Amino acid sequence: MAATAAAATSFSALSKHSLSLNTSPQVPQKAPPFLLPKTLQKPYLSHATHKTHITLSSKNPISDLVSTDKKSSDDFSSYFDDDDDKPREECGVVGIYGDPEASRLCYLALHALQHRGQEGAGIVTVNDNKVLQSVTGVGLVSEVFNESKLDQLPGDLAIGHVRYSTAGSSMLKNVQPFVAGYRFGSVGVAHNGNLVNYRKLRAILEDNGSIFNTSSDTEVVLHLIATSKTRPFFLRIVDACEKLEGAYSMVFLTEDKLVAVRDPHGFRPLVMGRRSNGAVVFASETCALDLIEATYEREVYPGEVLVVDKDGVQSLCLLPHPEPKQCIFEHIYFSLPNSIVFGRSVYESRHIFGEILATEAPVDCDVVIAVPDSGVVAALGYAAKAGVPFQQGLIRSHYVGRTFIEPSQKIRDFGVKLKLSPVRRVLEGKRVVVVDDSIVRGTTSSKIVRLLKEAGAKEIHMRIASPPIIASCYYGVDTPSSEELISNRMRVEEIREFIGCDSLAFLPLDSLKKLLAEESPNFCYACFSGKYPVQPKEVMVKRIGDFVDDGLNGSPESIDGGWVQAPLNQDVQKVSEAGKLSSLT
Repeated sequence: MAATAAAATSFSALSKHSLSLNTSPQVPQKAPPFLLPKTLQKPYLSHATHKTHITLSSKNPISDLVSTDKKSSDDFSSYFDDDDDKPREECGVVGIYGDPEASRLCYLALHALQHRGQEGAGIVTVNDNKVLQSVTGVGLVSEVFNESKLDQLPGDLAIGHVRYSTAGSSMLKNVQPFVAGYRFGSVGVAHNGNLVNYRKLRAILEDNGSIFNTSSDTEVVLHLIATSKTRPFFLRIVDACEKLEGAYSMVFLTEDKLVAVRDPHGFRPLVMGRRSNGAVVFASETCALDLIEATYEREVYPGEVLVVDKDGVQSLCLLPHPEPKQCIFEHIYFSLPNSIVFGRSVYESRHIFGEILATEAPVDCDVVIAVPDSGVVAALGYAAKAGVPFQQGLIRSHYVGRTFIEPSQKIRDFGVKLKLSPVRRVLEGKRVVVVDDSIVRGTTSSKIVRLLKEAGAKEIHMRIASPPIIASCYYGVDTPSSEELISNRMRVEEIREFIGCDSLAFLPLDSLKKLLAEESPNFCYACFSGKYPVQPKEVMVKRIGDFVDDGLNGSPESIDGGWVQAPLNQDVQKVSEAGKLSSLT
């Protein structure tokens, strides 16, 4: 029996009918132009290189996504970015059914979701012979795909994926969508989220003979589907998802079906739309629907399974779902302002966040500026409410990569200066309010304050359009360990002194919940409170902010010094006890 299970769920052997091709250009290639389809040608306050992988999978494949990159797994220096101090959304997903140019539309939709992941991208389609074909690669969407790659992805069904956080020598094989074969056919999957019981499930599967080829929790889902005794296929998905705990918004592809699933809490977003030709589209955000001219219809409900085939769209209830716990950070930082997420306009949410800060943490100032790009809308809200002009005091460069060559004569705050340039005419001699979306470790904020002072700002008042982040996220967001989070270690006045600004205020959590009104219980605030809707179990978090497990060889335990065991109970007293908060007006 164990041998049978192993044969059914091994993802490391390559089918004799499969074609695998890896290319590794030594010189970075210029990104190709867009490949358009023919049809589109009171507050917390204190004062004072890329690679491509192509897979043609047979009717019953067992695909092996193996990178030939020989880079040492110990060479992580180019992946640490202390000057990009933000939480990171792990992934974005797309699914399309019933359009003859599905792969090109998927390609464009992934462009629209590029902000959700910049380290890898992939597309899987079903060709006329009912064979799943895959192209995956490391890099931006425009670097992974070109005209010839998309020509290898025919068919009217497609799923796609963009991901953040890959590092080390096994980057490529962790790039999704994953394609695997089992005894009844082939299946592809793209996943946004994080499974908190991944280790337990993997251990059980390995004890029963399963062989794993990646370090991604998504592969567990494929094993659970392959070993399920349930028929038909979509009930295998339901059976597998009943064993999962944590966050998952997933799209699956078979020879004739597209399936979308969202976890019972609805942590991560997933929406459904339709093109004028009747093609059904799923995506992480509505901005992807807008680009490919698909009309937004609704969200995939928490705990729902949607099956799309020749008979139309069928909706199933995955599990009796508890109260939704949607990620509030989608509205604070992750999603684009032009998206509708969890039924609310992201732009309107951020504008109101800024208005609340101006009302509850006012300060005499001459100009309001934003830390671009994510702080812009909140800054507009602050300026409008305060009656103070908004100006571009910081200009962001969008052409800086993850690595760069510094001159031998060291430049202070070099990384921040590459990305952000102050406008002296806006800042000189002015009392400046600076609006940012969040503070994670505080390293970037202190450098920005220093940059603004060097440009002649008379006073600098930081306003943060989110509550203090005191706890790590385990539901699909890349955050540092709690001991790295500055708001978990310091009170507001201590943070202000560390950053070096004249005053500092955060968006009060109570005000945020009041804004959401009756919808407030439907959101997850774990990163602000340390209270987790689904308790993390044996979860590892990063000691270094941008250091992640998915792209590394071996298990997380094998990485010396990079990982710490996550505490299951966070210390939240610093924020929850109002009397200990510094408030100086």
